[in-house]
Amino acid sequence: MLKRLQLFSLLLLTTVVFAQKPDVKKIRITGKIFEKGTSLPLEYATVVFQDAKNPEKLNGSVTDLDGNFSFEVPAGTYNVRFEYISFKTIEYKNKTYNTNTDFGTVYLEADIAQLAGVEVIAERSTVEIKLDKKVYNVGKDMIVKGGTVSDVLDNVPSVTVDPEGTVALRGNENVRILIDGKPSGLAGINIADALKMLPADAVEKVEVITNPSARYDAEGGGGIINIVLRKGKAQGLNGSFVVSAGDPESYSGNTSLNFRSEKFNLFSNIGYNYRTSLGNSLTDAHYLSPNANPNSIFIDERRTNERLNKGYNSNFGIELFIDKTTTWTNSLTIQNSRGENPDNVFFYNYDVNRNSTFTQNRFNDQRSKDFTFEYATNFTKNFKKEDHKLTIDMAFSENRERDNSVIYDQIINVPSSLFVERTLNPQDQKRNLFQADYVLPLGKESRFEAGYRGNFQRNITDFQIDSLGVAGNWIRNEDYSNLLEYKEYVNAFYMQFGSKIDKFSYFAGVRFEDSNIEVNSISSNDYNTKKYNNFFPTATINYEFSESSSVSLSYSRRINRPRGRFLNPFSSYSSRINIFRGNPDLNPAYTNSFDLGYLKRWKKVTFNTSAYVNLTDDSFQFIRRESGLFVEGVPVIESTPINLATEIRAGFEFNVNYSPYKWWKLNTNFNLFRNETKGDYSYTNYLDEVVVQNFDNTATSWFTRLSSKISLPYKVDWQANATYMAPQTNAQGKNKSMTSVNLAFSKDVLKDKGTIALNVSDLFNSRKRRSEISLPTVSSYSEFQWRQRQITLSFTYRFNKKKNERENQKRSDDGGGDDFMG
Repeated sequence: MLKRLQLFSLLLLTTVVFAQKPDVKKIRITGKIFEKGTSLPLEYATVVFQDAKNPEKLNGSVTDLDGNFSFEVPAGTYNVRFEYISFKTIEYKNKTYNTNTDFGTVYLEADIAQLAGVEVIAERSTVEIKLDKKVYNVGKDMIVKGGTVSDVLDNVPSVTVDPEGTVALRGNENVRILIDGKPSGLAGINIADALKMLPADAVEKVEVITNPSARYDAEGGGGIINIVLRKGKAQGLNGSFVVSAGDPESYSGNTSLNFRSEKFNLFSNIGYNYRTSLGNSLTDAHYLSPNANPNSIFIDERRTNERLNKGYNSNFGIELFIDKTTTWTNSLTIQNSRGENPDNVFFYNYDVNRNSTFTQNRFNDQRSKDFTFEYATNFTKNFKKEDHKLTIDMAFSENRERDNSVIYDQIINVPSSLFVERTLNPQDQKRNLFQADYVLPLGKESRFEAGYRGNFQRNITDFQIDSLGVAGNWIRNEDYSNLLEYKEYVNAFYMQFGSKIDKFSYFAGVRFEDSNIEVNSISSNDYNTKKYNNFFPTATINYEFSESSSVSLSYSRRINRPRGRFLNPFSSYSSRINIFRGNPDLNPAYTNSFDLGYLKRWKKVTFNTSAYVNLTDDSFQFIRRESGLFVEGVPVIESTPINLATEIRAGFEFNVNYSPYKWWKLNTNFNLFRNETKGDYSYTNYLDEVVVQNFDNTATSWFTRLSSKISLPYKVDWQANATYMAPQTNAQGKNKSMTSVNLAFSKDVLKDKGTIALNVSDLFNSRKRRSEISLPTVSSYSEFQWRQRQITLSFTYRFNKKKNERENQKRSDDGGGDDFMG
C-alpha cells in the first residue's frame, strides 16, 4: 500500500512536470533522504516543489532504493516539502532557487503518533554497522529466543562469552557493561550471573562501543557494551507474549505490555524462568616433585553440576508527556530468584606408576537467593532548537545475594574419613546514581556537551566457612573466612565539542573523575583507602570520502577498577586443593586506546574494519601459586589476581553484512589480536624459598563468527551461527581452541501475529574451555563446560503490533556524542 501511494504521487508529479513551459530556465535538484537515528535510506520518499505564487503548480520526485532523488524544475520561488508516510514532514517555505541545488542528506524522523496504523514492509538488518559502534537488534534474532542476556551477548559481533559467563570485547575482558546507557543495579553484584538471569526478550538492542566518548564512564579498558531494554513506542495498547520450554528441563514466560496515549506511555516487562543447566569439568594434575605431594603423584579430578535457577523479573514504568518538549519517566524493577547447584567431585589419586591409591568424593550442596530492587527516574527537556536538550537521571538500587552450601568430603570406603563443612556467603550492595547531561547545538554543524555523573556504591560480603565438630557443633575456619566492606564513590564531570567542516568532522572531549575507594577487611582489621583523581581525554576525527565511504581515527584513556571477587580474599570454596583468592591491594589499571576504522557501504554489502592498540599499565593478571597450606599432604594451589607492569594489546578486525538476495542475510566477524605482557612476580613457597616468576609473554590468537539467516517458503526462517576461538598461550600455560554452533528455525502463524521458534544452543556439545597449566611443582590439563547442549521451543504472540514494526524514536540515553560521527 505504501509503495502504491508513493508511485501514484510520482505519476501525478511527473504529469505536472511535463506540463511546464519549455522556455523557462530549468535547474536540477538533487539529494537523498535517510531515516533519522538509523541512517537507513528511505525508498519512495517524496520531494515536493510547490510554486509559492501558484500553489496548484507542483514539481517533484520520489527517492530510489538508496534514498537518492534527482529532477529538474523551473527556476523560481517554492514551498519545499520532504515527505514519507508515518514520518514527520520537513518544509521550507517561500525559498528562491535560481541555480542547481544539492540538499545533501535530509533526515526524516518517525512520527510516533502514526506508526500504529502503518504497515512497514522493510525489515532492518540484525546487525547495524556504524563507524563508531555496532548495534545488534535482538528482535530479529531467533537464536536467542527463550534464552538470556548472556546468550544475546554471545551472538554480538566482536563480543565473546566464555563457558563461565565472562564477557570479552575483542578478546579483552576489561569491559564496562551498561544498561540503558548507565550503570544499573540490574547488573547485581556478579555481572556474569546477573546476565544469565535477565531474559533475552527484555532486550531491544545491544550497542558495542570500542572507543567511547567523554560522555560515558571512563571505566572499562576494553570498551563499553550498552544493553538497551525494551520500552514500547507504538500508539494505543500493544504487546507480546513469549513462552518457551527446553531440554535440559527449562521453562520460561515473558510478557511485554505497552499503552501509549498523547499524555503518557505505560510500559511493563514481566517474566518467569525455570532453567536447568548441566555442566561438568575435569582436571588431570601431575605433581613433579615427590616432596610436594608424598601421598600421590597424580590426581584426576572429575566434576558434575546440575544447576537450577528459577525466579521472576518485573519492570513497570510510566513516561509522562508534560508538554511537547518535556518528558518525565519513572520505572521500578524487581528481580527475585533462587538457585541450586549440587556440585559432585571425585578425586582419583595415583602413585608414581599410575596405581590407584585412594578415591575421595566431595559433594557441595549449594543454594542461593538473589533479590534486586531498583527505582529510576529520567527528566528530559527539549528546547526549541533541534537536538538542544537537558536530561537528568537518578537511580537507587539494592541487591541482596545469599549463597549457602553444605560440603561432604570423604575417602571412598572409609566412613571414618567423613569431613563436613558449610559455607555462608551473604552479600549486600547499595548503589545510588545521579546524572545530568546538557547538549547545545552551535550553528548547523557544531555541538557542545557537558555533564555530571555521581556513582556511589557500598558492598558488604561476609564469607564464612565452618567445620562440623565431633560434638555436632560448627567451628569457624579462620583460614578461609572474611568480612569485607567495599565502598566506591566516584564523581565525574565532562565536556566535549564537535563540528563538521565539509567532509571532515571531529569530536573531542575530556572527563574528570574523582575516586574515593575503601577496601576494608574487617575480620583482620585491615583497612585500605585509595583516593585518586584523573583526567580522561577522548578524541575522534572522521573523513567522508563519499556518501558511502568514510574513515575515522579515535583515542580515549580508560580505567579499570578492581571489584568484587577480585578484591575479596575469600569468596569461593569449590575445591579444597584448588582455590580462588582475591587481592584487596589491587590497584586500578589505566589504558590508552587507539582505533583506526574504515566503513564502506554498497547496495548489498556493508564492510567495517579497524586496527586497534591498547596500552595498559598495572594490568590485572591471574597467577597460580602454592598457598603454603596442605590438605592431607596435598599442597593447596591458589589462583589470584595481581598487578603486572604493562600489557600491549593490538589487533585487527572486520565485520561484513551481506545480503546476496532478499531472502538471505549473512554477517561475519573476524578478530586477530596480539597480547604482550611484561612483568615479574615473586612469592615464598611452603619450603620458605623465594620463587621469582617471569611473566613476560606474547600471545597471538583470533576468533571468528559467521551468522546466516535464510527465509524459506511458507514463512519459515532458518538461522545458524558458528563461532571459533583459536588457541592462546599465557605465561603459565595455554588455552586451547573452542568451537560452537547454534541453530534455529522459526515459522510465522496466526496471520503473522504468532511465531514458533526452535533453537539449539551448542549443537555439537563442543563449547568447552580447555587449558594447560605448567608450574615448577605441578602440571595440569583441564576441561570445563558450564552448560551442555540446550534445545528450546518457543512461541511468541503479538497483538496490535507488527512483526517488523519500526521502533525508531530516539532514546535520551543513546550515547550522545557518539552519534555525531555516525
